[in-house]
Amino acid sequence: MGPEVDTPAASTAPAPARTAPRARSRALRSAGASLRSLLRTRETSIIGALLVSILAASLIVEGFATGRNAGFLILDVTAIALIALPMTLVVITGEIDLSVASTLGLTSAVMGQLWVAGLPLELIVPLCLVLGSLLGALNGVLVTVAGLPSLAVTIGSMAMYRGLAYVVLGDRAVADFPFSWTGGATARLPGTDIPWIAVLIAVLAAVFGAVLHATPVGRALYAVGNNAEATRFSGISVRWTKLWLFVLSGTVAAGAGVFWTLQYGSARADNAFALELSVVAAVLLGGVSIFGGRGALPGVLAGVLLLGVIRNALMLADVSSDVLDIVTGLLLVASVVVPTTLARVRERRPRAAPPS
Repeated sequence: MGPEVDTPAASTAPAPARTAPRARSRALRSAGASLRSLLRTRETSIIGALLVSILAASLIVEGFATGRNAGFLILDVTAIALIALPMTLVVITGEIDLSVASTLGLTSAVMGQLWVAGLPLELIVPLCLVLGSLLGALNGVLVTVAGLPSLAVTIGSMAMYRGLAYVVLGDRAVADFPFSWTGGATARLPGTDIPWIAVLIAVLAAVFGAVLHATPVGRALYAVGNNAEATRFSGISVRWTKLWLFVLSGTVAAGAGVFWTLQYGSARADNAFALELSVVAAVLLGGVSIFGGRGALPGVLAGVLLLGVIRNALMLADVSSDVLDIVTGLLLVASVVVPTTLARVRERRPRAAPPS
């Protein structure tokens, strides 16, 4: 055998001068792909639309870009923002709750009637929350136990709850609530024009967001929305999951009813009439799929604010309320039609051949 020849170590090691540019190139391509993917998400699109709307309204509409108006805008969207939090979870599971505004109205009517009867607000408020839970539970039982479609169930309960509100209070308005409660509902943070309720919304949004995006519960909700049958076989109780979401939706809607009554200082059976359209529009605009299984809470919050900015700017411009309703309806239709159309276009687009 001939003598062994040692192979130089340098001949087997990669050349730093060659690998460094390749690594940088791969990193740049990866970053570019991630950026393009981010820009294509509906959540990013709606946040961009929100920023553009704020900028345009600030430049065009007199009185929009003031701290005082910002405070009024936050108060104006408070009920929508509160109700949109549980509504997001409900829609992600493939269901919907159209009775939320009527739940709010019935809660307001009961609150006014109990106040007239002489009960203290310290007792009335928790009773109203219990009422909202029961109303939500009724929806949930009809959907999960009776197996009825949530759209039909909540359209029916929407009419029933609103009718009950008129039975409880009629056309009267109860407006003699103590200022310590009504003034507290619209109080601002010290030294600012920001209502304190904005802090509560931020805290609740953080809690809902953490549950939805960072816990097994949130993953289960997406799984239910994507494929309820497969999720059921994995050991998750689809029935109980949906039932508790309807209970949560009713409870939060009742809480929004209490706040609405104190904010405007008036308990009426027609409070928040048709507000469910704004809630659903905000949720769908924010990127939540009407078919379930997809959506993120930041997009929903951006959708709430976008609706609020548009409505606030139009009101400052002395546009009639009928036009505001038309705009809300158009946004609701667009939030369903646009993503469906884009999805069909992507499906028909020919895919690039894999690299050889």
